[in-house]
Amino acid sequence: MTSMFVNLPVTDLERSKAFYTALGFTINPLFSDHNAACVVVEEDHSYFMILVRDYFQTMTELPIGDPAVSPASATAIFLDSREQVDAAAAAGLAAGGAEPGQAQDFGFMYQRGLTDPDGNVVDFGWMDPVAAAQGPEAALKQQG
Repeated sequence: MTSMFVNLPVTDLERSKAFYTALGFTINPLFSDHNAACVVVEEDHSYFMILVRDYFQTMTELPIGDPAVSPASATAIFLDSREQVDAAAAAGLAAGGAEPGQAQDFGFMYQRGLTDPDGNVVDFGWMDPVAAAQGPEAALKQQG
């Protein structure tokens, strides 16, 4: 089975753990310590490794940028409904995140941008199952 780990630099590990658990994710204590925490997005498949910046820096010789100023990536997590997207965004905002723009509704897809307290981009979205299987045009044709 394939697993995906997205590594994110953070300034305050405890604050970041609180943010990601407020979104409904869990922390795997077996792979967490004072330098890092393993955030379980989807068991046996998708994870964030939130790493204090000094520890993250040991993994690269390149300078680490500030994601709040110059984001280098965005992780999109798709949920089963628009309501779940709104609930995840609300939970993230209540836990210290920010919403840099308005929700985007494309008819077949709905997304809300969110940043964690360090500025790492974690978007939430929903896609019509017809669009996911057959493409956006099929979903729009069915709706319209």
